[in-house]
Amino acid sequence: MNDIDAWVWWLVGAAALGIPLVATAMPEFGMLAVGAVAAAVAAGFGFGVVVQVIAFVVVSVALIAVVRPIAHRHSRQLPRLATGVEALKGRQAVVLERVDGTGGRIKLAGEVWSARALDTDRAYEAGAQVDVVDIEGATAIVM
Repeated sequence: MNDIDAWVWWLVGAAALGIPLVATAMPEFGMLAVGAVAAAVAAGFGFGVVVQVIAFVVVSVALIAVVRPIAHRHSRQLPRLATGVEALKGRQAVVLERVDGTGGRIKLAGEVWSARALDTDRAYEAGAQVDVVDIEGATAIVM
């Protein structure tokens, strides 16, 4: 196998590693494919098989060691944009009907919600501003 053929084989290997990357969504295959491209570059510059294999191993291992932990950390982060009831927590509302420990009504984000006071000894009269601290089912817990 001459040097020209070697870089072609490395590119074929990179493409072959791209297939399971797409099929399984495992990023490690992509990192191995980049390692194969690095080996193809080494072959294209005329380096021998030993240097090509070293380039493949070094680039692949470096990517797996560096990129994989970063990707894993990002995949575990909660989305920054709160949606649904999570987006309502912390917002202010206006009391429509007296809210106490047993119930009441508030206007929250343009909608009428049933509400209950967080502190059961407290009551909020109509027109008062309250903060939503939690949502339990269809009831806003306010203070």
